[in-house]
Order: sequence, then C-alpha cells, then structure tokens
Amino acid sequence: MKTICDFCKTEYSIDAVPNMPVRCAVCGHTWVVPHPPRRSPWLVFIAALCALLAAIVFAVAVIAQNKITEIRENPLVAEIGEITTITGDDDITRFVVDGRVVNRSDQIYGVPGLIITSYGRDGILVDRQRFMPSATLLDAGAAVEFSHVLSVPIAGVDKIAVELEQTGGQ
Repeated sequence: MKTICDFCKTEYSIDAVPNMPVRCAVCGHTWVVPHPPRRSPWLVFIAALCALLAAIVFAVAVIAQNKITEIRENPLVAEIGEITTITGDDDITRFVVDGRVVNRSDQIYGVPGLIITSYGRDGILVDRQRFMPSATLLDAGAAVEFSHVLSVPIAGVDKIAVELEQTGGQ
C-alpha cells in the first residue's frame, strides 16, 4: 500500500498499516497512516452477482438481436429431413429427398424454387436440380413439406444439399 507525507508529498510504499505514527525521512513531519476501508464480503458477493447477471442479460440480448436480424435477412429456410432410396422400373436406384421449407418470420412469403445439389467425392459437383414445392405462399410461422426424386443414380453421390433459389429481390 502507499502512503504520502501530508507536508512534503513524498510517497512511501509500506506492507501494512503501522500501529503508530510515521515520520517522513525527508521533512520530519509525523502523521498517522489511515486504515483502508474494509469491504464487506456480502457487498463484494452482491456486486459480483450483479455483474454476472448483467453479463448474462447482455449476452441474451445480443443473441436475441442476432437471431432477429438473421430471420429478417433469411425469413425462409429449406431443410432436408430424410434421404431415402428408390429403385425405378429401369432398375436404377436414386435418392428421394424429403424435407420442408419453413417461414420463420411473422409475415406471408412467396415460396421460391428449390435447388438440390448432389456432390461426389472431394466436393465435386455431380448434379443440380431445380423444382417447385407444392405451396406458392407460406403464412407466418408455417412450413411446407417437399419430396423430390433425384434424376441421377446414387453411385458417386456422397453429399446432398438443398437451398432456396435466389430471386432478384433478395
């Protein structure tokens, strides 16, 4: 802790508060070093708890704002639910992609076309297919299911992704 001579302003560094007055080595002035104020452990605990609560509230507000912004920028999302296989009359096995388009906003939106992309090994593009879901409009919070049979055989396809077709207004 530091103490300062009241007369000449010389600073001293001491380990603990002495039990008797101290004398300045420069000017000879004598003074009593005051005891530092004691902090109540309960007040320190309450202050730490308040700081933690404020940090939690701030984090929740930031997360909520980011979610609102993300929904505003991308109100519709396309999700793959299940991928199965089907063998046609030509004895070729193909993938059937089932999923849904969800309107996460509080407004009605038109449903754009969907693009299903098939990738082979090392992320090489195998095929892209565009199709339209059964609904043209989605109410706020609603979803529309889709099912699409890919035209390419399953051989050589390692990954399948679905995305919304980008329109000129987005």
